[in-house]
Amino acid sequence: MSLLKETLRNIGELDRQAMRRARERVDGLIKPPGSLGQLEEIAVKMAGITGRDRPRVGKRCVVVMAGDHGVVDEGVSAAPRDVTWQMLPAFIRGVAGIGVLARHAGASVTVVDVGVAADVDIPGVLKRRVRPGTGNIASGPAMSREEAMAAMEVGIEVALEEIKRGATLLALGDMGIGNTTPSSAILAALGGYSPAEVTGRGTMINDRLLERKRQVVARALEVNKPDPADGLDVLAKVGGLEIAGLAGVALACASRRVPVLVDGFITGAAALAAAAIEPRARHFMLASHLSAEPGHRLMLEMLGLEPMLDMGMRLGEGTGAALAMHIVEGACRVLDEMVTFAEAGVLDLEEDKLCRDK
Repeated sequence: MSLLKETLRNIGELDRQAMRRARERVDGLIKPPGSLGQLEEIAVKMAGITGRDRPRVGKRCVVVMAGDHGVVDEGVSAAPRDVTWQMLPAFIRGVAGIGVLARHAGASVTVVDVGVAADVDIPGVLKRRVRPGTGNIASGPAMSREEAMAAMEVGIEVALEEIKRGATLLALGDMGIGNTTPSSAILAALGGYSPAEVTGRGTMINDRLLERKRQVVARALEVNKPDPADGLDVLAKVGGLEIAGLAGVALACASRRVPVLVDGFITGAAALAAAAIEPRARHFMLASHLSAEPGHRLMLEMLGLEPMLDMGMRLGEGTGAALAMHIVEGACRVLDEMVTFAEAGVLDLEEDKLCRDK
């Protein structure tokens, strides 16, 4: 049995009993019902993911998958392809955006070369390259089905290793010049949207390049005809190696009941692909923020996820997910460390009101 099939077989449902007990505790905490808003919902979902009434966040890790894209040859990005590998040392040194915010969140950063075009040897970067970049999706498939599966299994292996080391919360991060184009194509394919609805400016390209980018997405869909009923087919035909790798990370987390934070548009495409392959995987995901990319809201709606933050961010790398780690921990601490009315010996105002109404 392949690693991917084994992983899919191990993905179950949320623990409804743990969620019920967590909900009862949340509702009994010394506060007005619902007054902590989304924090309460996150706490209950964390109970369902982990199977623990009072989950705790311990070791945390951001997995950044890096890969290049042949579609850059179509002029869809303002940045050159070489920027992908040139950014990796900054990730390793902790001086890029994700390094700073992950450090602030107490999280490690694992950087994986799953498909960088340049032959680079950077200390600290995991070399798991499936192939040196994808093909140009405007003229043919990004990769073969076997390569897409191999990239997913790279993500599964990396995630399982982090979980084995004690990670209790993982986040998805990406690096790949041009990767908003395949992400738009994935969303269009899986959601049935038009290229105009899902394609944004990415690296802040001008109006002329934006129109070209939309035409490229349309051409990619027309040429490759990805099957929306087959997530792996969509990844292989119009996806990216780092996107496939991140889909693997999401599936691995679901298989081990470890929560995974989805970052922005690129990781959203990975999450969509993972959910297309195994719908139950979405239950183990948390949406960190709403990206400024226009298609991201559509992705989160398809996944049934509510973003924790809306800050106009669009950097990627896992930066929004790193920020959201503080919120997830806060939600778990509220559930675990706040006392109930009964524990505090304080009159439950809601119960008192019900008694008086009678």
